[in-house]
Parts: sequence; structure tokens; C-alpha cells
Amino acid sequence: MPTHRWRKSSYSAQGANCLYVSAPDGATIRLHESDEPDTILTTNPTALSALIRSAKKGQLDHLGEG
Repeated sequence: MPTHRWRKSSYSAQGANCLYVSAPDGATIRLHESDEPDTILTTNPTALSALIRSAKKGQLDHLGEG
């Protein structure tokens, strides 16, 4: 796995359940959780912004049901 400069999200609490972000070239964003550091989600700024906007509007709330 390549070495990335990971930053911990400022919204992550101390200890477990932390989200880490790496943006090596400005066109690619990588995310991983502290519990699964080898599982990396790769996206781009446009798609990540759309996901965050949808989550803030509550449009994804139904995904946790069931």
C-alpha cells in the first residue's frame, strides 16, 4: 500500500472510530476508518461534496433503517 499523508477528521473523537482523509493530488480523495485501515475508499472532491450535502439534508437517513 502506498504511503499517504493521512489527517484525522476534526470531528473524530479520541480513541477508536476515527476517520482519516488523504488528498495526495487534489483530484483524488482517500478515506479510511481507524478500525479498518487497509480498507480505503477512493473518490473525488465533487462526489464527496455531493455525499456530504445529501447527508446534511437528511437524504441518507433511511439507509440506517432496517
